[in-house]
Amino acid sequence: MTTIAVTTWSLEQTAPTDLLPALAPDGDVRVVRSEVPSPEFSRFLYASVGGDIRWTDRLGWSYAQWVEYLQRPGVETWVAYDRGTPAGFVELEAQDDAVVEIVYFGLLPAFRGRRIGGHLLSYGTARAWDLADRWAGLTPTKRVWLHTCSKDGEHAMDNYQRRGFKLFDTKVEEEAEVAAPGPWPGAFPV
Repeated sequence: MTTIAVTTWSLEQTAPTDLLPALAPDGDVRVVRSEVPSPEFSRFLYASVGGDIRWTDRLGWSYAQWVEYLQRPGVETWVAYDRGTPAGFVELEAQDDAVVEIVYFGLLPAFRGRRIGGHLLSYGTARAWDLADRWAGLTPTKRVWLHTCSKDGEHAMDNYQRRGFKLFDTKVEEEAEVAAPGPWPGAFPV
């Protein structure tokens, strides 16, 4: 089995004023909360956004695991649509001590490089900061954090930093090298 060195960077914001929003892209781009937990839709987003960058940890989840996760208080999926077509998503998860993690964020390959990512990240981060307004019993957010790694898109780190996230940890670990699964074989152009 071949292994590769993967660098993981953890970034955070510690106040809502840390957010540096991107301009909205041109055209009809909307960000909408997926309010009905849907394992099928969430798995579609996960596989379609992460298929070319080796997101594999949830591919083996059962339907029941998706349902259990999506129904947790403080878990939200926000979807960017370009002219009615899903373009990407941001997934938020409330954690202990008034912390919200941006667990997943990204765009389907066809929508990258069109200024949608900065807008979606800005919108999703703002929703992380006001998460407690939508969930009774949650404490107002005091910290928003995320991680990205060397397997993610080439512009990921720059986008996070331009949105006001600050680096607080870096780790390098060896991981088994896996093929990019894609949403189906041959889905991505060479």
